[in-house]
Amino acid sequence: MDTTGTERLYTAAQTRELDRCAIQDHQIPGSTLMSRAARAAFGCLLQAWPQPERIQVLCGTGNNGGDGFLIADMAHKRGIPVTVLQLGDPGKIGGDALLARQQALANGVPIKSFEEAPLLGVGVIVDAMLGTGLGGEVRGEYREAIATVNSSGLPVLAVDIPSGLCADSGRVLGMAVRADLTVTFIGLKRGLFTNAAADHTGAVEFNDLGVPGEVYSQVDCDSYRLCLGPLLQRLPRRPATAHKGLYGTVLVIGGERGMAGAAALAAEAALRCGAGLARVATREEHVAALVARTPEAMPIGVRSGQDLAPLLEAADVLVVGPGLGQSSWSEQLLQAAAASGKPMVLDADGLNLLAAGRVIAQRRRDNWVLTPHPGEAARLLGCSTAEVQADRFAAARSLQQTYGGVTVLKGNGSLVTDGSQLLLSDYGNPGMASGGMGDVLSGVIGALLAQRPTALEAAALGVCLHGAAADLAAEEGQRGLLASDLIPQMRALLG
Repeated sequence: MDTTGTERLYTAAQTRELDRCAIQDHQIPGSTLMSRAARAAFGCLLQAWPQPERIQVLCGTGNNGGDGFLIADMAHKRGIPVTVLQLGDPGKIGGDALLARQQALANGVPIKSFEEAPLLGVGVIVDAMLGTGLGGEVRGEYREAIATVNSSGLPVLAVDIPSGLCADSGRVLGMAVRADLTVTFIGLKRGLFTNAAADHTGAVEFNDLGVPGEVYSQVDCDSYRLCLGPLLQRLPRRPATAHKGLYGTVLVIGGERGMAGAAALAAEAALRCGAGLARVATREEHVAALVARTPEAMPIGVRSGQDLAPLLEAADVLVVGPGLGQSSWSEQLLQAAAASGKPMVLDADGLNLLAAGRVIAQRRRDNWVLTPHPGEAARLLGCSTAEVQADRFAAARSLQQTYGGVTVLKGNGSLVTDGSQLLLSDYGNPGMASGGMGDVLSGVIGALLAQRPTALEAAALGVCLHGAAADLAAEEGQRGLLASDLIPQMRALLG
């Protein structure tokens, strides 16, 4: 997919390589980069909290701590009361971080041991403890310091990344600082935008520290943060001669007894997102209710997989799984859908049946989009949900390598991959923790796929559109947000 309009995302190792290229290949001294980082962070601090009563900077022994020493020095020069609380053995500080510490001391910045000096209950805290170099779980005095910061009730600025948050996965490494603002440098760390990150970063500000563009071309990158605007712009305008046949027929297969609403939501979302036609293959007893809700969706009662044949023939894209269930009826419908060879979005119980291995003999194919949440992903991979969440990027890649096509790993910071690119959408909010959201998403992706973007483009746009619509709907409040509330918002965004 064309990545124009996206933002590159980097691992900690890739960010260190960017740093190395800037210093060694472009002769930017490390001390200069550290000074620029401190200046950027201090500027953001004053913008967020213009008149801090006091600034307390917690510094570790690495370069993250070096940034902190310089921030403290800048505050001191401004006449702002400031204290540095030192964690770790000062004797282990070296290089540019040591020079920064010496500068702060020479200028009269008070530097005290965290173990000896209490954190005061006023002002702003600056977290410059651990940065991206953390290799394992937080322990010892760092863990104690993070707990103290989190319980202080004071506003917190995190330098580069909240201490204890994994820069690669967004996983909390035992305990992590809960910041109100994170200022990150040189490269956007992918862990800032997925998994547990949103509970710890606060607002994220980026500064490239004046690193030349050539540096970024020297470091390979295959992960990108999506932006809805450019994706929407790639949708072609509809000609005056448009007719429904140009925009595809989506067949939603699902709605076992007691779950007709899931299929209805998927079908309505497909229609509202531009599919030319939508049909629903469901239990016969649900037809009347579906007609009453959305007559344009054309529900048809089916008793078995054989009844699907004419519907499959007329469909361009299948959405299989919303309310499908795991009965023999469910298995027959999924088996018939898979045998048709039609492009397919597979969700919910469609994924659970796939994971069980009872229905689909060909478990890998190129023309489907799988949309698991972490629990479904765990069943598909034969591991635990915790293992999926420990490294969502690896899990998304593993799903795609195992099952082919395009994988959408849902959750905070949803991931979309076709095996060559890994795309992240951080649209959305906690109000989406309610039933039916995945059913709407499957209908959206099905509709976009029927309008003939590539599967990767359809999935990427669908995920961003879905999350952005939820953000708009949540302006009236997150609690009580319904999946159906997203549908009019998506239609408005598509224009």
